[in-house]
Parts: sequence; C-alpha cells; structure tokens
Amino acid sequence: MFSMPEASELVESFPSYIPLLVTLGVVAASLLAARWYFQRKEAKFGTHNNFSRPIVMLVLTAFALVALIIALPLKDGTKDQLLGLFGLVMTGIIGLSSTTFVANAMGGFMIRSIASFRSGDFVRVGNTFGRVSARGLFHTEIQTEDRDLTTLPNLYLVTNPVTVVRNSGTIVSASVSLGYDTHQAVIEPLLLEAAKGAGLEDPFVRVMELGDFAVVYRVAGLLTEVKQMVSKRSQLHINVLNTLHDAGIEILSPNAMMQRPLKDGQKIMPVASPVSAPTPKVEDVPENRIFDKAEEAETIERLVFERDKMVKEKLELEKQLSTLEGEEKGAAEKRILFIDTEVVRIDAHREAIQGEGESKNAPAEQ
Repeated sequence: MFSMPEASELVESFPSYIPLLVTLGVVAASLLAARWYFQRKEAKFGTHNNFSRPIVMLVLTAFALVALIIALPLKDGTKDQLLGLFGLVMTGIIGLSSTTFVANAMGGFMIRSIASFRSGDFVRVGNTFGRVSARGLFHTEIQTEDRDLTTLPNLYLVTNPVTVVRNSGTIVSASVSLGYDTHQAVIEPLLLEAAKGAGLEDPFVRVMELGDFAVVYRVAGLLTEVKQMVSKRSQLHINVLNTLHDAGIEILSPNAMMQRPLKDGQKIMPVASPVSAPTPKVEDVPENRIFDKAEEAETIERLVFERDKMVKEKLELEKQLSTLEGEEKGAAEKRILFIDTEVVRIDAHREAIQGEGESKNAPAEQ
C-alpha cells in the first residue's frame, strides 16, 4: 500500500533536488530569452526569412532535456540508462523522419547556399507559378497569380527544376493560329506592331508550326519591367486580337467551315468597337494587388540588406576615427551621422510596410 512520505523525509531529501530546480530555472530562462530575442528580431526585420529560429530552438530544447536528465536526483547508473534511452529515441525520430524533416532542412540550406532566387522573384516549379513571398528552413512560400499563397517543401524545390525570371528582363510571348490564305509577309508586321504596342522591346515573330489547317505564329519581345509580366502578357494578347481584326484577318482555322455552316464570305470576327479601350494607369497595374505579400517581402529584404550594409560601414568608420585627423575625421563623423539618419529612415519605412501588411491580413470586425 502506498504511503505518503513524512515531512522530515521531504526536508532531508530537498537538497538533492536543488540542482534540478536550478537547472529548471536556467533552462526556462534560456528558452524564454531565445524566444524574446527572436520575437524582437521578427518585429524589427520581419518574418519573411526566419531561417535561424527553428534551428536554435531545436538545439536549445535538446540540450535542455539532456541537462534535466543529468540534474535528476537519481543514481549514476539510472541516469546513464535514461540518457541512453533519450539518445535512442532521438536517433529513432531522426531516422524515421529523415526523408522529410531532415531532408527539407538540408534542402533549405542548399537553397540558401545556391541563392538561385530570393524574396520577390518570379519562379515556376512544376505547375506552380508566382512570386516568392517567404523563405524558411523547411518550406518556401509562393504567391500565385490568384493572390493565393502556396507552400512548397524545400525538398520538392531541390528535386525539381526551378525556373527563375531574371530581374534584368524576360521574354513575353503569345501564339496565334491563322489560315494559309493570309501571307506571312502581311501577318508579321501586324504582330510586331501588337508587341510594340504592349511595351515590349526588340519584338520578333516566329513560325512555330505548319498544321493541317492553320499556321501557328509566335510573337515575342523583351519585357524589362518583370513585375508587370502578368498584365503585359494579357495586353499582348489583346493587342494581337485587335490588330489582326482591324486588318481584317480572321483568327480562326479554315476547318471551322466544316463544323459550322457559314454564309459564303462570312468572317468570324467582331465588328469594330465603337469606343476606344481605356489606357491603364501605370501605377494601377494588377500586380500590385496580386503579389502584395511577395512585394512586401522583397522590399523588407532589400531594406534589411541596406541597413546591415550601413551598420557595417558605421562600425568600420568608428574604428578608424582614432587614427583620422582634420578634414578626414570631420568627413567620417558626418558620414556616421548620415548613416544614423538613414538607419532610422529605413526602420520607419520597414515598420510602415509591416503595419500595412498586418492591417490587410487582420480579420474584419463583425
């Protein structure tokens, strides 16, 4: 039958629990301090590239468990058995999850080391296309053309081809099938005109296929402002449609005559539009709404990079102040004051961006 220990026994055994209590206090303080540090860092720099937090917290938790086992008021043989059991359990967990957990972590390290893309870049992985909105240790988040957020494991990214749109420019194209009754020399200038009207540089036209009933043309050009890729692709299709219709050219294969009876000489094309299409404002491009989170992530990452660069420059100048004299010292002090002002400006800009993002994502009040 179980009996409660007497008060005297508890008092006598209390000193043996002091190491355990001290260890508990140190472990709790360490975990809380690490959590406070990362929360402060996230508030200052954002959570878009929170790469080190999961690693540090996992390592601290493992060390905390080992320290608690060592501090238990048990015999050395029992402690050794508990440590062995803990090591065996951890080995089993790592072994069973190595294909996902560890593999994704290794994939995150590989992506960071290669640095093939960063926040804000347009990427295509399989059937997923969009802009990178967050990069983590185990996953990468992509904001699609529907403004939705797609999370891809890093293991998937390192085992599949990733297409990254270059910031210097990309090729935007549109394909169209036209009948053999219209000469290529007539079609090519019209397609070039449509591409130039969409704001593409150095446009060109290629014949992609000679089909049984139609010729497939592809018009393309260089887009230097890649952030407008979605809207420019749509504008190119609109320009191709309107330019060919205005020239009296059907965008329809002749075999449609065999599927739908038409009057002799009737063309499948709309009548001329009575009103001109409105010209979209440059600042009102749909990408600003579609990729808002990716744009925020790119801006914050760029601001953090600029801030770190200025802080390093300030530290170097402060080290050199003792060796400088006269005008050189005065110029260095002015530069330090300028850096301090810029750091404050960057911090305010970043906080404003994060505040706007939080207000957009906040649930609406009922």
